Amino acid sequence: MFFVNARAIVERERDGKTEIIIQTRNKPNQPKQLELPGGGVEQFESLTAALRREVKEETGLDVTWIEGEDTRIDTEGINPKVVVECIQPFAAYQTIKGGIDSVGYYFICRAEGDLLQEGDRTQNPRWITIDELAERIHNDPLQFINIDCAAIMYYLKHRIKWPGY
Repeated sequence: MFFVNARAIVERERDGKTEIIIQTRNKPNQPKQLELPGGGVEQFESLTAALRREVKEETGLDVTWIEGEDTRIDTEGINPKVVVECIQPFAAYQTIKGGIDSVGYYFICRAEGDLLQEGDRTQNPRWITIDELAERIHNDPLQFINIDCAAIMYYLKHRIKWPGY
């Protein structure tokens, strides 16, 4: 099987520091690792619609802004049988060895609302500072699911310009 994912790096500024949401994966027969919100894109679902749905299901938050959403174009009205969209995500991933065969797209976004204690196959979504995120990924990268481990390192290097990434 092959999967396509839409994944969120949900940011906010609090007390002069950038924070993002991490959560604990709670899926049967899988280890309880940390992850970013996101999941599978349903058949013919747009990437941004999937992102909004997954963030809501897993965290309870409503996505209010997605970086790059203003780049979206589609072919609506050209061919009534096929509509294609193009959009600029923050990052894309592909598994190239082992694990589950998948590709996915990461979007930086903002969201509002109250965090759930437990979401769809997730537990304890919470805000952490970028400092804590960098410390966690540096000291124990295996606490994160594989795809998010790579995305977090990419985020720290290309968005935050974190030394050492």
